[in-house]
Amino acid sequence: MEPEHTDVTLDSLHTAGRCGAVSGVLSRIGDKWSVLIVMLLSTGPRRFSELKRAIGGISQRMLTLSLRGLERDGLVKRTVFPTVPPRVDYELTDLGRSLCEPVQAIGTWAFENYAEIERARARYDAG
Repeated sequence: MEPEHTDVTLDSLHTAGRCGAVSGVLSRIGDKWSVLIVMLLSTGPRRFSELKRAIGGISQRMLTLSLRGLERDGLVKRTVFPTVPPRVDYELTDLGRSLCEPVQAIGTWAFENYAEIERARARYDAG
């Protein structure tokens, strides 16, 4: 049996190289801690301890790693104030603020569809 259509092409936005290039970005913005941090910072700068209190269940180490990753990716700016003890604030950059709308849309979608997803999981698990 011969396939009728063997000429498969990818458009310029979906080439293997481009997909690989964005996978690191998608893993950062798809990480649950990063999403929560971005949404908390969407209301303005916060200190480390404020973020830790606001995000239930995150360890100090994971918060530190997440903030460093967001800073490395240009989404968060870290400002150290020369006080004793030093004060450190975290805030979204312009790039980070541009992420708020899509993240909020995904969060809204998740809340609106949570019950349906739970029913689907129960049907699947039942058999």
